[in-house]
Amino acid sequence: MTLEQFRLKRQSVYLRLFSAQALAATALVTMPTLLFNPSLTYRIVLFIYFWFLAWLCGKKNNPLITVSIIFFIVVFNLIVPHGQILFSVGAFRITSGALAAGVHRAVTLAGLIMLSRVTIRHDLKLPGLFGELIGESLRLFAVIMSQRHRITRKNLIADLDAMMIELSSGDGIGGDESYSRGTAPSARTKPAGFVILAAVALLAWLANSPLTN
Repeated sequence: MTLEQFRLKRQSVYLRLFSAQALAATALVTMPTLLFNPSLTYRIVLFIYFWFLAWLCGKKNNPLITVSIIFFIVVFNLIVPHGQILFSVGAFRITSGALAAGVHRAVTLAGLIMLSRVTIRHDLKLPGLFGELIGESLRLFAVIMSQRHRITRKNLIADLDAMMIELSSGDGIGGDESYSRGTAPSARTKPAGFVILAAVALLAWLANSPLTN
């Protein structure tokens, strides 16, 4: 079995075990562990944990894109210096406060992206008009994240525009009906899936104790 076949097998199990609604509920339960804990160490552990879960689910993760996101967020935070000056590059000062805040925000955003890759699927449907709006927004986000390899720096606007046209047409991306609106399968969460999702959320909350107390 090749690595790609192994990834597709993991992805197939992921799609069979969990419904989109159960995954979204797990995201809501787990998200506070990342957002409301002040410990940078804990957030880094959670980011690695969510990255591993995404790998288990058969998601493709590009380390270069993740590192780039973290790098640019940190750099943008350094523009407004505060705290002790660590060193200077010409007139540009690197301060401890700005560096810590940048790393904190970058790791948090990277962790949320990884969590969303695991728990937000394109077949997510929520009740009501507001739920439909939120579900459609999350569906578009999930599709864009899964197809982001098509977006290049050279033709950023054109690539995004082409992708949005394909999405709005309802024909799916690149002719793939699994991404089109209303054609996604409505899978039900298997009993083993509920156990796994409960364990995922529980592990995220339990990890909080030894790192912050």
